[in-house]
Amino acid sequence: MKNQVASFYDNATPFYFYDLALLDDTLDTINRAVEGTSFKVHYAIKANANDEILKRIKLKGLGIDCVSGNEVKKAIESGFSPNHIAFAGVGKTDEEINYGLEQEIFTFNVESIAELKVLNELACKKGKIAGIAIRLNPNVNAKTHHYITTGLEENKFGINAWELPELFELLPSLTHVKLKGIHFHIGSQINDLTVFKSLCNRVNDFQNQFKDRGIILDHVNVGGGLGVNYSLPDEAAIPDLNRFFQIFKDFLIVQPGQEVHFELGRSVVAQCGSLISRVLYIKEEIKTNFAILDAGMTELIRPALYQSFHKIENLSKSEESAKKKYDVVGPICESSDCFGKAIDLPETERGDLIAIRSAGAYGEVMSSAYNLRDKAKAYYSE
Repeated sequence: MKNQVASFYDNATPFYFYDLALLDDTLDTINRAVEGTSFKVHYAIKANANDEILKRIKLKGLGIDCVSGNEVKKAIESGFSPNHIAFAGVGKTDEEINYGLEQEIFTFNVESIAELKVLNELACKKGKIAGIAIRLNPNVNAKTHHYITTGLEENKFGINAWELPELFELLPSLTHVKLKGIHFHIGSQINDLTVFKSLCNRVNDFQNQFKDRGIILDHVNVGGGLGVNYSLPDEAAIPDLNRFFQIFKDFLIVQPGQEVHFELGRSVVAQCGSLISRVLYIKEEIKTNFAILDAGMTELIRPALYQSFHKIENLSKSEESAKKKYDVVGPICESSDCFGKAIDLPETERGDLIAIRSAGAYGEVMSSAYNLRDKAKAYYSE
């Protein structure tokens, strides 16, 4: 990391730094893992919508998973085929739906019976047939932070099992939608891969219910959620994608000619990005020392929002230097603006360059102008 960022030491901070070679390696790993299978991978654009990132992802042949109309627009503007765009989200507006219909995207991943009725009505007005996948709530515990679980009945996402009779009764009357598949997503930053085995079992059960009614599905979308190792960003730079896909090869019952779709976001881009900041001040106090950076929760909100861990490194000092503990904080006028407490760093001083690792997912894309902050620039290493 230190050598990669060396040529950018004089750049104004904070900035996002992307290792595009690592991104390419991760994408190549994905493509090798699914080669020769019916698996199709969509990149979850909500993780990072940076232009250079999207350019690399498109070149490697992935589709796109979107959760807003503007994400659909961004995908199309970035050159992705509408036929490779899936559009999920519990609160699609009429304007967003109409845009998707005009672009003839691959699927609307429908999250409620109410949405299904509205989609059919809007498609009818446009004289279109909307391709749909029904998002089902499998009630599988993802064993992750409660803010990023999406597959429990208490979550707002998807149609629940007890609503299936109503769904099956309604579908034949909807003449302007075409059922292509079923869709699942149980959460994010999942490190216990046995969870995905449980998902496979639930998907098999749901698929049998459709099959019993003579409904043959073109594809099953099992979502994403594979976690990354925030503690060891170098040693675990690429997640164990082979093991992840193998679980679905082993436990998902795929019908003849059926495709299996995935939505990977964090596991694609998290480790290739870092937030680079500079130390503004050191405050030495009785209970703790503060290293105050020029980056804050406006550039990386995950620690404030999820109390998440990111590895923090002092790029200006040798790792062999004597260590001190610091609360590493930002300049934002909020006590939650903290990247980490009691972090062991080489003795740190004003002007030192700090790297906050694994910021490629949900860093730049979640940045804000709170406190009227300027947007941080992005730089790249090949």
